[in-house]
Amino acid sequence: MKTKFIVVLFLAVSAFGFSQKDTPKQALKAANKALKSGNMDVASEALKAAEGQLNAADEKMKAQYYFFKGQVVAASAGESLEKIESAASAYNKTIEIEKAAGGSKYTADATQKLQLLRQSLIENAIKDQNAKNYKGASEKLYLGYTTNKADTTYLYYAASNAVNDKDYDTALKYYKELKSLGFSGVKKEFVATHKETGKVDVFESKQIRDLSVKTGEYIKPETKTSESRKGEIAKNIALIYMSQGKDEEAIAAIEDAKKENPEDAALKQAEADVYYKLGNIAKYKEIMEQIVANDPENPDLLYNLGVSASRLGDNDQALGYYKKALELKPDYSAAQINIASIILSGETKIVDEMNSLGTSSSDNRRYEELTKKRSELYKTAVPYLEGALKSNPDNVEAIRTLMNIFYQLDDPKAGEMKDRLKALEGGN
Repeated sequence: MKTKFIVVLFLAVSAFGFSQKDTPKQALKAANKALKSGNMDVASEALKAAEGQLNAADEKMKAQYYFFKGQVVAASAGESLEKIESAASAYNKTIEIEKAAGGSKYTADATQKLQLLRQSLIENAIKDQNAKNYKGASEKLYLGYTTNKADTTYLYYAASNAVNDKDYDTALKYYKELKSLGFSGVKKEFVATHKETGKVDVFESKQIRDLSVKTGEYIKPETKTSESRKGEIAKNIALIYMSQGKDEEAIAAIEDAKKENPEDAALKQAEADVYYKLGNIAKYKEIMEQIVANDPENPDLLYNLGVSASRLGDNDQALGYYKKALELKPDYSAAQINIASIILSGETKIVDEMNSLGTSSSDNRRYEELTKKRSELYKTAVPYLEGALKSNPDNVEAIRTLMNIFYQLDDPKAGEMKDRLKALEGGN
């Protein structure tokens, strides 16, 4: 009986080691001692005892309580977003209480621990993103934002990952929040050119960039301003609405964004893209022409106009835009391919006429004329296809088309194209 009594008494003392009779000060002192020794279970029990009387505690003890709570929760958080959020909330509460009370005893440590918590969160989000776990990445990035709402960049990337996860409802929610915050994403970028590769790299800070230049590895240090993300956000809101069958809301989203930035080229491009998606190519072309008028030296814009003109059935105008794009960017392979495609599309009419001819003398003469015309058409397309292969040597369709053309022209280059095609297709 004595042994049993001792066991029961021991359990009772264990269970009620931190009773409601203990003052918050005593409980917090016990929690602090447990934290220093790494005994998180005891620290947790002490905090539970303090929590019940927290309303009667002064601001200093409240700040201390939340600082300790953050550490206890963070210690067992692992990858639990709920616990990470709880720990971050506790640290933020510490900072908030001390700021209101004019104190700062725990603020620096709480800020540092909060930053480490967020850093780990973002590192795991990047891992998720690289592993194409876009849902996990989006959730972590959004939590990274909610733990410090001043850093709206995390909200932007959370939305982007939600789009990649095809969770358009969540993405729309985040994009709308970004829009209401006036997020632009514009920031200073410290860049320099790699001496050997010629690649322009962005550095985390001016100091790191300048140090890299001093080593001689980089040259041409510059400070640039990144492009606004408002156009992209407006475009994505519109496209999400479109995917939901809400075309009017899509156009309204663009129009609303244009009120704030009527001359924003990115917004105009977004508007053009929406009309393109809706199949209103005429409106798309109209807007694109306005954009090109403001930026006539942009080959990509000219190329896009060529595509829209071709879709509208105006191949002559499309050729004009493609050729202007090539004047500005001579190695623009996509423009070269499209020019060759338009040229070769004229072959159908020639072949149809050839097939309709009879065997009379006049028909035979016409057949010879059409054969020469067809050969000239091939010869006109060849330089564009060869130009495309210079910048994109593995373009299988361009090689196959050239091979067929050279066979028709009895050009020995046909064998060369055949060998290249065979090598790319694994000998098939």
